[in-house]
Amino acid sequence: MIEYRWHMTRHGEGLSDPKAMRALAHPARLMILNRLNVEGSATATEVAEIAGITPSAASYHLRMLAKYGFVEDAPPRGDGRERLWKAVGKPVSVGVLPDDQPDVREAKVTLITAFRREANEEAERALANVDREPEEWRDATRFGRYRIRVDAEELARLNREIEKLIEPFVLQRRGEGVAPEGARVAEAQINLFPVAARAVPGLPTEDHGVAERK
Repeated sequence: MIEYRWHMTRHGEGLSDPKAMRALAHPARLMILNRLNVEGSATATEVAEIAGITPSAASYHLRMLAKYGFVEDAPPRGDGRERLWKAVGKPVSVGVLPDDQPDVREAKVTLITAFRREANEEAERALANVDREPEEWRDATRFGRYRIRVDAEELARLNREIEKLIEPFVLQRRGEGVAPEGARVAEAQINLFPVAARAVPGLPTEDHGVAERK
């Protein structure tokens, strides 16, 4: 899976090129990049299946990902006749800033929305499959949501502490040879944000149904 982070970043940090962000936001490219991050290098034909596209379309998407620095050529295998690709392996960081130009802000929101959609789909697949998991994995699985009361510094500190706990287990840093027997790829999704006011639609008028019938 892509190790990505979206947050309010300081100037000079994270993605800022609108073209690169729009290129990455394509659903097939996110699937391809996730495939390369989780399972290692692959050919266009091998990643095409996971994305449900043709090998020629996969080649195009790989070239676009390479153009913006998300993937690169991998060492050849066998006779070296097939072109192999690998993920660059750097976390994808993107944050919306108050002084972003409109096109930059739009591209950032588009990419973050694509990340969120993919994360939601991952959680929904896990939830749909949870009853088929072994007991120890069912017991270890959590889908939690908490309302907390914090100031901005506490929220930032909480995020740092969570990241510190997760860091040793991140896929790109913990190979199969280091993890204990029976270890699997799992996913941690962390969302820390101040609650925004919900739009209040107001009460419907008593004659709403009558007006509709007229």
